[in-house]
Amino acid sequence: MYKTDEWKTQLTQGQALQYFNWLYPDIAKEQPARYIGAIDVFEQAYGDSRETALFSAPGRSEIGGNHTDHQGGKVLAASVTMDMIAVVSPRDDNIVNFISKGFPTDVVDISDVAIQQSEKGKSAALIRGVCARMKQLGFNIGGFDAYQESNVLKGSGLSSSAALEVLIGTILNGLYNGGGIPSAEIAKIGQYAENVYFEKPCGLMDQMASATGGVIAIDFLDAENPVVEQVPCDFKEFGYEFCIVNAGGSHADLTDEYAAIPEEMKRVAATFGKKLLSEVDAAEFHGKLGSLRGSVSDRALLRAIHFFADNATVDLEKDALKNGDIETFRNLLNASGRSSFYALQNCYPSNNISERSVALALVVSEKLLDGKGASRVHGGGFSGTIQALVPADDMQNYVAGMEMVFGEGCCYPLSVRPAGGIMIPDDFYK
Repeated sequence: MYKTDEWKTQLTQGQALQYFNWLYPDIAKEQPARYIGAIDVFEQAYGDSRETALFSAPGRSEIGGNHTDHQGGKVLAASVTMDMIAVVSPRDDNIVNFISKGFPTDVVDISDVAIQQSEKGKSAALIRGVCARMKQLGFNIGGFDAYQESNVLKGSGLSSSAALEVLIGTILNGLYNGGGIPSAEIAKIGQYAENVYFEKPCGLMDQMASATGGVIAIDFLDAENPVVEQVPCDFKEFGYEFCIVNAGGSHADLTDEYAAIPEEMKRVAATFGKKLLSEVDAAEFHGKLGSLRGSVSDRALLRAIHFFADNATVDLEKDALKNGDIETFRNLLNASGRSSFYALQNCYPSNNISERSVALALVVSEKLLDGKGASRVHGGGFSGTIQALVPADDMQNYVAGMEMVFGEGCCYPLSVRPAGGIMIPDDFYK
């Protein structure tokens, strides 16, 4: 760790830019000023003589496998260069002071890690939940003062909540556990905090992608020990840009929509005496489709159809990327998008017939791409963002066309980040 003024000096050195060139492809030059600005705010809040460490946790982009993770299925995901950063100093007590830019300070006494109902849905719940799970698992926890800021867009499908959970876990790992907690364990700790303390149902994909880094294929058949495989990929080498488009719309009152998907899929699995669809044979399911009608809803059956299709698509997408076959990958990405639209039905909310922002964005995107790229719903769906693979030569026209409908600045190009949640090293300068 360095004192804050020492960090400011080190971050202006050439070695720092080399490190940021690796961590932040395409946007490295702006990072020293960004981190120094965060240090300035930390000093204003906590003083300028503190020993500090710097941390970062990325947002994630789901590439393949939409709503498959919570059924023990497969996903393809990537960490991206939009991230949360934090300036942190350890304390000698059990108090966590956590300032997020633009929000009041969360003060959490982690000597008591019991669930606090008043914290439900708040950052404090995630802090306490991560600490509780770490303590349960025998890891060390302790107090700290932190300032955090983020360019992971809320409501973008890049999973700002998972990035925050991974950030908190990475802070505790770095300060009190010598960095020895595996990234997969940090991901599971974050999911526990979100499910149990924040009280939001979610699978493990978001946290796993944020914690691990790079493009990864994950098989959740064994939820306690998911299989993670790195998939080398640079879309720019294939002549494509990867981006998300913010179509607007509200995420309010969507919790029931998100929760209904795993609930309905599990109802289908239960008709086969199984807990999850990954335990059901796809051929057996399709063979009994007619007899299943009436025992479960048609929507549940459609969502199960999506699961089996998209789960199989992930392996094909992974192989296409590994083989450098971008055309096959592009076609598979479009097929995944169609399955989400028609079968999973998460491109519009059922409780608001006038909200169709995602569906509209997909139709506009398809017209602009004119058969040359790919697009699909991004993240949980129902409202918010879509994802697009755009030929680099057409990117300017694509952005202009989407902005005509959804407003200036709606498109966000993404670069894959090679690392997940990390403590910025203080020895690479030496």
